Amino acid sequence: MRRKPELRGRAARLARLLPAGAGTAARTPFVLLVVLLLGGGLIGLLVLNSALSAGSFQLDDLQKDTKTLTDEEQALQRDVDAYAAPDALQLRARELGMVPGGDPAFLGPDGSVKGVPGAAARQSAAHRPVVRPPEALAPGPSPTAVPTVPPAPTPEPTPSVAAATEQPSTPSAQLPTIPGR
Repeated sequence: MRRKPELRGRAARLARLLPAGAGTAARTPFVLLVVLLLGGGLIGLLVLNSALSAGSFQLDDLQKDTKTLTDEEQALQRDVDAYAAPDALQLRARELGMVPGGDPAFLGPDGSVKGVPGAAARQSAAHRPVVRPPEALAPGPSPTAVPTVPPAPTPEPTPSVAAATEQPSTPSAQLPTIPGR
């Protein structure tokens, strides 16, 4: 066997600082460290995989809820569009006893009247709607039934064309004042 050369001087002093026989390291702590790192990594991956799958299930549930709510919104929008259609509005207005308005008249900025106002068409008493109190509109039988009587026809004033053109020229006399303003 070959022998190590003897060190002198400064190298000898430094060699004394190192422990003798330090050529072999203990393998048990290193093996334990590697096993613990691998086991911790595997457990970490298992936890991460479980969290991702739980998030996937939540996402799936939320997508189903979104689809259901979108379908409901579209159904409600169809109902609104059906009620807002001109023919449906006209039918509902007639049920409420409304009639088409007459010819309009407009007031100019200087107080002049433009156009000839016309009266709205009157409904005959046979075509007047039956006005029911709110209690009668509630669902279910009401213990005290209120008989509905159609209202008596009230005469509507017909605007006079001469009265509309003979108004004074001051705007304060033409427009009514609102109390408290």
